Amino acid sequence: MTYSVGFRKKVVAFIRNGGGQRESARHFDISLWCVRDWLARKDLQPQQKGVPRQRKLDKDGLRAHVRDEPDALLRERAVRFGVHMSVIGKALRQMKLTRKKRR
Repeated sequence: MTYSVGFRKKVVAFIRNGGGQRESARHFDISLWCVRDWLARKDLQPQQKGVPRQRKLDKDGLRAHVRDEPDALLRERAVRFGVHMSVIGKALRQMKLTRKKRR
């Protein structure tokens, strides 16, 4: 759970005004680890966890490929974009692009 910056400042101010770390943890119902972490920081902004996931499939490119080559098979599209066929199928479903239906 990410706490707001205002709440974090309130906890730190409580301690700087004479309250103890354990006391503030009980008072604000947070872990002692959080209190100590916030006191050690210069900036109370939440930190980003992990690295944003890089997507391999270019959805705009896929949309253009479907428009330009509507008869291409999933396996041909997969080879073109360097991904597995299931990735292409899932992306097409998410973009609400259905396969061409012939009469």
